[in-house]
Amino acid sequence: MSEQTVTPEEAEATAAPAPRPLPDGAPPLPDAPPAAPADVVPRPPRRVLRAVARWTAAALAFGVLGTGTAFGIASLERTDVPGLATEGDGRWDYPELSLPALPAGSPRPFSPGNPAEIHHADLRELLLPAPAGAKPDKKLTGGWISTETFLDAYREQDRRSVAQVLKDGAPRHIAARGWTMPDGTTSRIYLVRFNSTAFASGMIDALNVGSSAGTPLARTDTTDLDTTWGSANDIENLSSFVFAEQAPFGAEHVRQAYTLAGDTVALVVHERPGKRETALIPFQQTLILQNQLLA
Repeated sequence: MSEQTVTPEEAEATAAPAPRPLPDGAPPLPDAPPAAPADVVPRPPRRVLRAVARWTAAALAFGVLGTGTAFGIASLERTDVPGLATEGDGRWDYPELSLPALPAGSPRPFSPGNPAEIHHADLRELLLPAPAGAKPDKKLTGGWISTETFLDAYREQDRRSVAQVLKDGAPRHIAARGWTMPDGTTSRIYLVRFNSTAFASGMIDALNVGSSAGTPLARTDTTDLDTTWGSANDIENLSSFVFAEQAPFGAEHVRQAYTLAGDTVALVVHERPGKRETALIPFQQTLILQNQLLA
């Protein structure tokens, strides 16, 4: 086979074009980077990597906030209310909670379609269940109770005046649940539902609950506002009045709270015998979870 020859004119036509001259004073062009091998995927720019890292961190942070349960977190739109898990700080182990089903066509108490703020769910199903390890109260089983049983929560000398408050307000139902924990702490939750928010608010006013605990509960001495309860614990549309018995107290230490939730008043009481104070964290945990069920 003869060797193919290339004429000078053909070589000039196929040669790469000569670089254009630079203007006077212009800096020289940098050398072209070497081509990457075909099997190597080029890395994205550093600024892209930093942006991805920031978005990943933000997503993780929102994931932690969304799945972790903290005091004061309550959503009016969801149907599941998670119980607060024991984390070594004294919290009680409540079961996972859920809001009860409503009658067909009935709105939630604080939805736009319910300006009267009426709870249409069965009041008994709005009671917080007892935590793990609790011994149920034989009188306060989570069902309906009589006015007389509710009056037992107050000092004997004050029961007549509280009975008059209930007579004037004519509550529709009273439900209650109680239990005792292994450390001796007794918990009692009462839910009193009226025909309107005006009567529920009237009960709070008639008992003089506000800056003071009002009508004293049984086995209490000096009870003042609990300053450890902060606005972060409040739930929208609900008003809570939280109190703690001050030293020196008697044979028991009592923490108590009233919550005004539309047409319903909740009374939460924790009582511990002996000279030690009733634990703060389980009390606030109980109150917040009960408030979430009422929201």
